[in-house]
Amino acid sequence: MTKDVIALTPTMPDPSTVLAGLYAGGPGLRVNTLADGAVLQLCTADGAPIVSVEAPHLVHHPHEARRLLGDQVPLPEGPFWWTEARANTAVPEGERLAASFAGRLTTVLGGAVWPPHVAHTDVVPTTGLTPSTTLGDLPPAVDIQTDHASVILQDRPVIALTTWLSDALRAAAADGRALQLVTPPSCRLTQPTRTALAAHPNRWVVQDPEHGYCDGLSGLQLRWHKDAFAPTLDESGNACLAEPFKSPESSADASGEQQLLLSIRTVQPAAEDLLLGGALEAAWHHLTGAGPAGWGTAEPVNLPWSRRQLSGLARTRAQRSASTWLLAVGGPERPGIATTQVLHTSAGIEEHIAFALGYAAGSPPPLAALPELGRLLATRHNLVTMLTTLRTGRRDLTVPAHFEAPPVPVSFTAGPDVVRQAGLAHAEARPPHPAPTRLGPAAAPALHYSLGDGTDPGAWAGLRQIIHHLK
Repeated sequence: MTKDVIALTPTMPDPSTVLAGLYAGGPGLRVNTLADGAVLQLCTADGAPIVSVEAPHLVHHPHEARRLLGDQVPLPEGPFWWTEARANTAVPEGERLAASFAGRLTTVLGGAVWPPHVAHTDVVPTTGLTPSTTLGDLPPAVDIQTDHASVILQDRPVIALTTWLSDALRAAAADGRALQLVTPPSCRLTQPTRTALAAHPNRWVVQDPEHGYCDGLSGLQLRWHKDAFAPTLDESGNACLAEPFKSPESSADASGEQQLLLSIRTVQPAAEDLLLGGALEAAWHHLTGAGPAGWGTAEPVNLPWSRRQLSGLARTRAQRSASTWLLAVGGPERPGIATTQVLHTSAGIEEHIAFALGYAAGSPPPLAALPELGRLLATRHNLVTMLTTLRTGRRDLTVPAHFEAPPVPVSFTAGPDVVRQAGLAHAEARPPHPAPTRLGPAAAPALHYSLGDGTDPGAWAGLRQIIHHLK
């Protein structure tokens, strides 16, 4: 497996500092480069990787360190550089070597190391090192690779969708493999990581010391079968539920924390001066009083919020006939995270937004603000649809490895084009449910359908009726 060590420094690690860190293993190790120089690897004499070091990322949001690493490291006072090293524990000295690399960076540049108390500056003896297992030609983030799966073993407080993990997901998909992430039960996922691992055939595998392996999202008992983790079947051929998921209870239920989830789709005409991100920015302002703090293509989210910059990235990728996927985060006062997929289709430029906000006990989500949000998006941001759901869940928006109740629909908003295609009179006729609320101009209204306060699971049936009614 691998062990991660992260150096957080106030200034960028320059080449001489990185070189001093690489000499933590003495002069006998080889240095290899991957991904056009974005990854450095310290290797044994026969080429087996011991430590892989990713190029440093400048992170403009100090609270990203706390969101992803917890309170174990001091919160940086301003923008900082995030340098991540992954040690391959098939070589026993690998973890100490990664810790020495990170310790040397922070000794020269200041800052902190995660995990705490592992950093040192000793030279780690590496003469005659050989890996304890056959490593093969693996990507730097992958611990085990078979014909059917790429397996990554991680143990961090929060498993983020880092560039390591994003690259491993893309590589696995390109090769027709499942990406299977194995963690202890104490780990939690960020919302973007959850979304990535919820897509078939990927899987979050939780290794419970008492109950064996289970799927951290569905709760299915797992076993290693035909070179991949697969559900355990009973005598009737049905999948078995793991013990930790048989009791539908969670710490979020007890604390009263909630998550408001919005799924927003917009379509805008393609134009040279088109700026993306307007719908997300408007929703963030409307529900929190502030806009997104930053954006990026992986976690930690590293760039200040800029609609112009993210639009430039999407335009560049569209010229290569590629879609764009990006993240946005808010400030620490109101936990929020969003993912957006930008697609160039025959209808125009589509933005598919998944936006989540966290609320503490005694701080109810602003459900009364949803109709006005629907009007704002319909009249100014080319809204197609907006589905809002509510669930009990952690305010910090991370995903634990135990049962959590599914979200419940609160409202559905159909944009003007959807209403026009269905016919206004038909779209408004919704017996036996309350009639929807018209939003926007009378000539081209949107319709807002109320589905309850997020406490009645029967609202899913009402939502299905609306979707069927609108065709």
